Amino acid sequence: MKILVAADGSPYTKHMLAYLAAHDEWLGGAHEYTVIHTVTAVPARAASVLDKQVLKDYYESEGEKVFKPIRQFFEKQGIQANYVAKVGPAAETIAATADKGKFDLLMMGSHGHGTLTNLVMGSVATKVLANCSTPVLLVR
Repeated sequence: MKILVAADGSPYTKHMLAYLAAHDEWLGGAHEYTVIHTVTAVPARAASVLDKQVLKDYYESEGEKVFKPIRQFFEKQGIQANYVAKVGPAAETIAATADKGKFDLLMMGSHGHGTLTNLVMGSVATKVLANCSTPVLLVR
């Protein structure tokens, strides 16, 4: 199974990884993992005055902050994973990557806010569900 793991480095990502570790059916050589992290783009005006290499290094370092503990988790499990850092709005980028990459499953942690909070504030998980045709496993 080809699995896309959306990670933001929050405690909800840690809960999702704990769920993954606790369920043997999700771990093992039968699955191919790709971990995605999205970084919000620096506003255009600010980006225009920054050196392109500085901006690129910033995006890469933000991704690496999230990937480092996840790499350790997968290595401890004896699993190799691919790591993809993208720049853009999280929900749309995750959903598009899941669909274009023809993933069998998208796993992600969720804050678990109620519908009223989602109505007022929105939710990355809610937006991913609305925009993604790939099956999604939300871990709260």
